[in-house]
Order: sequence, then structure tokens, then C-alpha cells
Amino acid sequence: MVVIHLALAQLFFAQNSYLLSTKVFQMHNPRCKFLILFVQLVSIISFCDYVIRIRGEDSKHSAVKVDVGIILDLETEVGKVMHISILLALADYHSRGAIRIVPHIRDSKKDDVEAASAAIYLLKDVQVQAIFGPQMSTQTDFVIDLGERVRVPIISPATSPSLSVKENHYFIRGALPSSSQTKAIAAIVKNYHWREVVVIYEESPYGTGILPYLTDALLEINAFVSYRSGISPSANDDQILRELYKLKTMQTRVFIVHTQENLASRLFLKAKEAGMMNSGYAWIITDVLTSLLDLVDTSVIESSMQGVLGVKSYVPRSNERDMFTKRWRKRFRQEYPDMDQVELNIFGLWAYDSITILAEALEKVGTTSIQKLRKPDTRENITDLDALGTSEVGSLLIHSLTNTELKPGLSGDFHIVSRELQPSPYQIVNIIGKGEKIVGFWTEKDGISHKLKTNGKTAITNNKQLGVIIWPGESTDVPRGWEIPTSGKKLRIGVPDKGGLEQFIKVVRDPKTQAVSATGFGPDVFKEVILSLPYAVPYDFVPFPIAHSPTSQNYDDLVNKITSKEYDAVVGDVTILASRSEHVDFTLPFSESSISAVVPVRNDDRKNAWIFLKPLKAELWIATGAFFVFIGFVVWVLEHRVNKEFRGPKRKQVGMIFWFSFSTLVFAHKEKITSNLSRFVLIVWVFVVLVLTSSYTASLTSMLTVQQLQPTVTDLNDLIKNGEYVGYQKGSFVKDVLTRMKFDSSKLRSYRTLEEYDDALSRGSKNGGVGAIVDELPYLRLFLNKNCRKYIMVGPTYKAAGFGFAFPKGSPLVPDVSRAVLKVIEGDAMNEIIQKWFGNETECPKQDGMAIASSLTLDSFKGLFLIAGVSAGSALLLFFLIFLYQNREILATDDSIRKKLCSIAEVFDSERDNSNSQSTKPSEGNESLTAVFAESEASTEISPNLPLQIPEIGISHGLGESPATEGFSTTEPGTPVHETMSGKIEER
Repeated sequence: MVVIHLALAQLFFAQNSYLLSTKVFQMHNPRCKFLILFVQLVSIISFCDYVIRIRGEDSKHSAVKVDVGIILDLETEVGKVMHISILLALADYHSRGAIRIVPHIRDSKKDDVEAASAAIYLLKDVQVQAIFGPQMSTQTDFVIDLGERVRVPIISPATSPSLSVKENHYFIRGALPSSSQTKAIAAIVKNYHWREVVVIYEESPYGTGILPYLTDALLEINAFVSYRSGISPSANDDQILRELYKLKTMQTRVFIVHTQENLASRLFLKAKEAGMMNSGYAWIITDVLTSLLDLVDTSVIESSMQGVLGVKSYVPRSNERDMFTKRWRKRFRQEYPDMDQVELNIFGLWAYDSITILAEALEKVGTTSIQKLRKPDTRENITDLDALGTSEVGSLLIHSLTNTELKPGLSGDFHIVSRELQPSPYQIVNIIGKGEKIVGFWTEKDGISHKLKTNGKTAITNNKQLGVIIWPGESTDVPRGWEIPTSGKKLRIGVPDKGGLEQFIKVVRDPKTQAVSATGFGPDVFKEVILSLPYAVPYDFVPFPIAHSPTSQNYDDLVNKITSKEYDAVVGDVTILASRSEHVDFTLPFSESSISAVVPVRNDDRKNAWIFLKPLKAELWIATGAFFVFIGFVVWVLEHRVNKEFRGPKRKQVGMIFWFSFSTLVFAHKEKITSNLSRFVLIVWVFVVLVLTSSYTASLTSMLTVQQLQPTVTDLNDLIKNGEYVGYQKGSFVKDVLTRMKFDSSKLRSYRTLEEYDDALSRGSKNGGVGAIVDELPYLRLFLNKNCRKYIMVGPTYKAAGFGFAFPKGSPLVPDVSRAVLKVIEGDAMNEIIQKWFGNETECPKQDGMAIASSLTLDSFKGLFLIAGVSAGSALLLFFLIFLYQNREILATDDSIRKKLCSIAEVFDSERDNSNSQSTKPSEGNESLTAVFAESEASTEISPNLPLQIPEIGISHGLGESPATEGFSTTEPGTPVHETMSGKIEER
């Protein structure tokens, strides 16, 4: 048919051209020639247009048709926006695509049943190959099940995260789930250091689906949802206002709103009426509401939504989008002429991109393989669900759609991975006037930034702060995030009333007004901290009695009152403990704290007649005495044969052993030492004696001149061994500490005042008192400040976190109060409070543990004794080896061992004769030497006053021996031996 049309057209065009040409050549007028050429040109253009239309009609008749279902809520603005986008997407594809997509649009009319009926109709009667929609989560849930059953892909813009693509293999999400924005919202909360938020959500699957994801995102930044406020879409204005007044009575001032635009409009109008759009409040709206802000009435925005923050998906600007927006507006006016103009939003862009990737996927599957649904093989009467067939190409189509990308799409990078649309950067906007102002961006990789630049594939952030934000009430000050409720209710501050240690806490009740006031170190610090806060915090003190009885309440019970919500905080000398921090939050400590013990001191040892024995421990005294005797014995053995001073009667020799060794203590020995081995031993021993005497003198001097506070007990374990009683402060956690240290609970006694501490320690365990008081350092220092002459602190010291103020878990007051505590501690106010309640501690010596000069122990001198022992033992061993070698003839005899030992002993006891050893072989030299000795003696007797100028020359008679003239003593004259010198003496 097309060929015939073309042939006729060509014949007609050729014939007309021939006739016109003939006439032109017959006419000679130039104007006529121009007119004829113009007619020919028009004929050619008309012919080409005719040919193109003929071919286009033929291609329409020959292209493969594919049925696609569209289910939208056409009664809503969003549904109409997506409708126009879908029509334009199909038109754009048909201008270039190889297949023809036939859309079958059905209106769900905001009803779940209508949506299900439309889906069944499309799958059973039309037998579509894919469905786009529905747009509502409740409608989509059933349609997804139908698609799973007939293996037809369902592409839905529903945002509820409860619709899982992992559980539904034929479901493709064509919009970002609401859970993807939770980290962006959490980043805003973190940026302004808010700790608590209130979530206002719509009681529908759309509203509740975000809650678990938002809670988890806030927990990751150490924030949490303090309250969840669910509002039904059908709630009237009075119900909404009642709920808002309830929220107003709470402390939290940060609200996250996750509702659709209709409910949000009424909510913000009532929030304005309730006074919740004033300074100090912070409101954040989620992406759907922010993206559809143009659907909210302008009057509502201007009157009731000023200063609200919102997040929405970022759509980059492009020429293609601008051109499409113009086309979209024109088509919208054509389709809905009676409706007010609606602006294109993100859902319209997502719909356009979704239809585009669907068309491309259908084209990839093939133009010939797309067939109708296969009907079930049954002849029985079946329902509409049983009559549904199965798609032959559904598996191929879903495989093509599982991982696909449209770049660039109208909404940006439209990238689907595992049938889920991947998140894009989020815009953070501030509602000002009639519209919105962009104040920053958020990306999962870089977090918050003020500006966002798209450079290739990477989003680059410039800085980590948002722009200037106008908050509700036209304020530029960042809301604190919480406030004391405006209902006039004051904080209930629990304080311990224990009737003792009033320097730390004292509760006074006015007998007339019954007003409760608290004084002391803890309350004064708290009052100063409250004054340092940048806002007013009204409070009342509530006394908590801690009576002096075994069954009375303690500090743990006081802290637990916060958990039971009887108190809003606890102030006083409350120690920060790990067990308590599990139930409450503590501020930073305002006072250090550790656990130690105080015991009585002993009497002054300076009055003791035996104090001179104190510098050395008993074992050191014994070791020193033993070494004196040992060294004396070694010197006696080495000098006995060659030194007359060490010979004589046995009693004299025994006395010499003790006398000589002990005389070295004061370096008063006058006996001559002739053996080199003896000299070696004495050199080492004299050094040991020098160290011992110096240490003894220093220790004794310290004991006699410095007052020593010696405790009766130095270790708490000694109290357990001796069965002593131990005291502690009533209601304190110290009792649990002592129990963990294996103290018998029957040996523990509690006290309340410092006077009771003094009385119990003075009486002692045997007289109804205690042997030690175990408490925290602040109390013990105050006690020692008054009784420093009677008691002393002993170790070890067990660390504790210190005193702090307790608040409920997650209380927004904790960070501010902690910062205020630091300001007070660093300022002069803290010194004034300490001076007021504890005064100066200069009256008593500072006690940082035990001020005791301990006696010297043997461990400190083991090295010296080891050196002295080894030196003396080595000399003694060497002497015996030489002695036995010199008397080897005796050992070589055949006598019995006893006789040998007796012979050896006789030789050792005998004095060594040096002259005999020199005269065994007389010679001329020896005779002359004898003459010299005689002449020398004679000359000495003749001239006793003649000064001796002859050096002493020692003549060794054997190893380790020297002449009798050598030694430590020089009282006897030396023996002259030089012949020349003796001759000169004789001449004089």
C-alpha cells in the first residue's frame, strides 16, 4: 500500500514538473520564471512531508505494542503531577523508541480497595506487562503481592520503608524511602548539640514506618527520642491542640514532624495558636512535606511555619529540566484547565525517570518476545485471583530493572541498585516568607556542608556549618533544645538529711513557713553553678532522711528517687559510682574523692630509752654483729703465724678476734697488719662499716629531731587479721567497699559526725570503739584538720570519681551544668566556698600518707654484706690453699688423717721463724747483712735523737707475708738494710 502511494506521488510530481518546465521555456518574462521555481520548491516540500507521514503511519502499524498499567490517585495533586510526567515520558520515548507502550491509567480514588480492583483488572483483563503505582503505601502493599504472584514488575513511588524490596522480588521502589533521610535529620540535631527530640508523626503506615530508623540514627549521635506523638489524619483541631499543649509541658523543644501536607497545615496553625512557634523552639519537617511545600496554603506558611527547617532530595539544575518544566506546565493546563496551577515536584521527576527506564527495559527484552500472560489451565469456576495468568517475560524484565541507571535523569542520577533507588544528597532549607532558603546540604560521605559542588561523580563539601538560619520567633540564636516547663513547676532537688558533717550538707526547715533550705559545701557549689547558667532554673530542695539505724535508707536509695521520678535531681556529697551511673547521669565532679583510712598515732618514741636501737631492724643488727665476728676471725687466721700481736694465750687470741673487728667500727685499731690478704679484707670491711655508720647516724638523727607520727596500724589487712572493728560514715557506699575487702560485716560500725569518729578511735576496738575509720578523703581531711596530733591517714588509697550532681538519664541539663561546674571550679568562687566551710589547713602539718621514718632493713645492705663475705671468704680460702701447699710433706706421709690434722694444727699454731729461712744456706752476703743489722742497732742506741732518713724496705719471706716492720702502725722504727747508709751512720 505504501509503495503504491509513493509511486503515484512520484508520477504526479514528475508530470507537474514537466508541464511547468515546458511553460517556463516558452515564456521569456523573468518574473514568471521565478514564480515557476517557487511553485516547484513548494511541491517538493509537500511531497517530502507526504512521504514522511505515510512512513510514520506504517511504522505505527508495524511497531510492537506493550501494555503497561498506571495506578494513581488522580484526586490528589501529587497523582496529577505524576500523570502529566508519565504522559510526557511516553511521548519522549515514542519519538525515539522501537516499541510502542500503551498506558492503561486507572484512578485508585484514595481507596485501597479501588487500587486492588484496578490492579486485578489490569493483570486479568488487560494483561499488562508492568505496573507503575500505586503511590500510597497501603495500596502498594497488596499490589506487590499480586505482582509477585503473576511475575509482573511493580514500580511504585511509595516511600514507606515497611515495603521491602528484599522480600518482594518483583517490587521496584521508584522513590527514596523515608528512612534514607534519617541520618540527614540526625546530622542537624548533632550540629546544634541537641540531646532530645520529640517526633510528631501521622498515625498511618506512612508515618510509623520511619520511627525505628529515626530512633537508631539519633542513638548513633548520642541523642534520643524523648516522646512520640502520634496524630490521626482524621483528628480534629481540638485534639491536635490538646496534644500540642501536652508537648508544651515537657522540657524538649525540638520537634520533628513527619506527616503529609494536609495534616501538617492544621498542625502548624495550632502550634502557632499554642505559642510553640516562638523563640526557643526548633521544628524540622521531613522530605515529603518539604518537597510538597508548594501544596501547602501560602497563608499557613507565612503565619505559622516561619523558621522551620526542612530536608528534601537535591535535584541539580539543568537545561533539560528547565525545558521539561515548561512543557510540563503547558501540558498540565491542557489536561486540567479548571485546576489552579501546580508546580512540578520531585515525585513528578521520579515518575518520568521510572517510566523511561521501564520503556528501555522493555525494549531490551525484545520486540518479538513480549507475549500475553499465560492463562491457568483449568475449566472450573474460578475467582478473579485464580484467573490471573503468569507473565512469560516478567523474569527477564525484572532482571533488566534490578540494576539500571539513567544518567542524567531529570531528578539527577537515577540509579537503581538491587531494585532500590539510591540516595542522593539532601538539601537543608529554612522556611522564610512565602518560600524556602537553602542553608546547607548533607551527603552520607561528607555530612553537613554549607555549599555543594558537583564535580564529576564526587560531591565536594566546602565547610561543615550551615548558613544563617532564622528560627521561629524571627530569632537568629540557636535554640537550646529544651526549657524548664512553662507550667510553673520547679525542679525537685533531693538533698541528704543525715544530721552530721554539716560542713558538707545541712538541711534546715523554717518552723513557720516550712520552707526547706540547704547549706554546706555541696549546696553552695550547686547554687553558684545555677547562677552561672545563661538561663534561670527554679528549684526546691526536698530533704531525704538518712537515719542512724541499720534499716534506714542510704545514698543509693536517694539516687534511685530520680529513677522513680520522685526527684528531678540530687545535690549533696553524692559520690559518682559506676553502679549509680547505670540509672542516672552525673555532671562533672566538683570535688575530688578517694577512699582511705585514719588510725590513732603511737606515743612519741623520742622518750624511749631504747630509741638508739630503732634505726636498724633486728635482722640488720644480727647480721652486722655476725659479720664483725666473722671478719675478726678471718684477720686472726691470716695474721696468727706471722704477727705477734695475734699470738699468745687463747683468751688473748679470742679477745683479739672481737676487739680488732669491733674496733674498726670507730677506726681505732692500732694492731699492725702484716699480711696483704688481711689488708684486702680490711679495706672492703672498712667501706662496709662506713656505709653502715653513716646510715645509722642519719636515721637516728631523723628520729630524734623530727616528730614522727607513727600509726598503730599500717595496713588494713592487719585489721582483718587482728579482728579489729572498723568505722564508716552512715549511708555511705564505703560499707560495700569494706565488704568487698573481706571485712566481717559484724565488725563494721557506722557513725555520722566527726565527734563520733574521734570518740570511737579514742576508745579503740576493745572498749567499744574502732581501730580505724574508713571514709572518703574530703571527710578524712576535715577530720584530721581538727585532730592532726592524734590521728594519721594510712594507705593504700582507693580512687573514686568524686562528688557530682545527679540528674535523670538523658537530661539536657547535664551538659550545661557540667560546663557551669568547670567555670565555678576555675573561678574564685570555689576558693571562697572552700575557705568558708573548711578554713585553712595550715594549723596542722599536711599528711599525704604516713609521716614515718622507717627503720633500716637488711634488704638495703644485702649487696654490701655479700661483697664483704665474698672478699673475706676468698682471702681465707687462698690462705689455706697456700698453707697446705707449703706443708704438703705432712699430707704426703702415711700417718692417719687424725695425726695429719694434728700435725697441720701444730704447724699453724707455731710462729713462723723468718731467720731460719734466711740462714739455711749461709753466705757472704748474709753475713754482711747481719753485720749491718748489728751496726744499725748500735748506732741507734748511741744516737737516739738522730733522725731516721732511711726508707723501709720490706723483705718478703713468703707469699702473703711481710717483715714485722710493716703494718698499719708506725710506732716502731724501721730496720735499715742498705750498707752504704749504715756506714754513714757509723761515721757520725
